[in-house]
Amino acid sequence: MHTTKVMSTNDFDFMINGDKGSLEDLFPGFNVQDRLGIVVRQPGGSAGASALLMAAVTRFYDFYRPWLADEPDKLRIYPEFFIFHVGKKHMDHYWMDVWTPNKEVIVEDDPEQILEAINDRGITRLLVEDITPSPATFLHETISSAEHRIVSALAYSPTGRVHHGDVSITSCSAAERFVFASFKRSRKLLKKTYEELQREREALIVNGRVIETYRRIEIANAIQMLTYSTGPGPTTSHYISML
Repeated sequence: MHTTKVMSTNDFDFMINGDKGSLEDLFPGFNVQDRLGIVVRQPGGSAGASALLMAAVTRFYDFYRPWLADEPDKLRIYPEFFIFHVGKKHMDHYWMDVWTPNKEVIVEDDPEQILEAINDRGITRLLVEDITPSPATFLHETISSAEHRIVSALAYSPTGRVHHGDVSITSCSAAERFVFASFKRSRKLLKKTYEELQREREALIVNGRVIETYRRIEIANAIQMLTYSTGPGPTTSHYISML
């Protein structure tokens, strides 16, 4: 619970379609039962969605803040937020309060397998990389489960800025410290140097604060943006062979 004593909800500013907003405006009905999932396909890519991740983490803790502490009679809890690493692990998110380790999910680069993993964790708010939607092989049941449960979907960019973004989130210095702590912890996983990553984050600074952009998308489109691969991969092919 690294973030509980150094960040508050007011440390993040939301703009939606050019108007000042909040996390609840972006995620209507957001509550303690919500499960956030971010699909990551390249080393360090999730940094481009870090402002939203950290704002959601902070809002989650708001529900429990009076009871949080490490003492035996207090509550030690982390949000049910998950990173879906496509193909291999792309960064360690411990410092960004994605914990315990089972919340860093490594999935086969196959649309059906990625969506199954999302369904298995009960994700309600989904972030996918901003790529062109493409038809892929899914089981009908997997699609139905996702569309029935997922409430909100957003496109993000590993660079921190999407094309035609209608949402911007201004982060805070404390959140950025956790992003860079994650970079340091993930040295062996990242292809870029620490200096390159630092320059990329600095490029997002406006008036002294990092601003990331996102685009709200339909859930059906998000499902078609999980990966460039159209599948089916080995596991899904095995499923199909049994039908």
